[in-house]
Amino acid sequence: MSGTTRSSEGLDPRRRKLLFRSWHRGIREMDLILGSFADAEMATLTLDELDQYERLLELQDADLLSWVTGESTVPEIHQTALLKRIVASRAHVAI
Repeated sequence: MSGTTRSSEGLDPRRRKLLFRSWHRGIREMDLILGSFADAEMATLTLDELDQYERLLELQDADLLSWVTGESTVPEIHQTALLKRIVASRAHVAI
């Protein structure tokens, strides 16, 4: 069970893949955070934001989780408006 509330129907192949990867991270906390964000935002992300999101998905879950929860500081290279939106969306996710 993925947890997604959004169908991938109507999404282009790139967005479908990113939606799937968002819900299949490796640790459930990141599935919930990124999956919920992807459910809400995937259809409207710009091409630049899709590039940024793909780069974020390549990072380790432990690093992402510590940044999103505020346990550690986000390295400058990853301080993007997109990551800030993901962090802001976390307030609506029950972990």
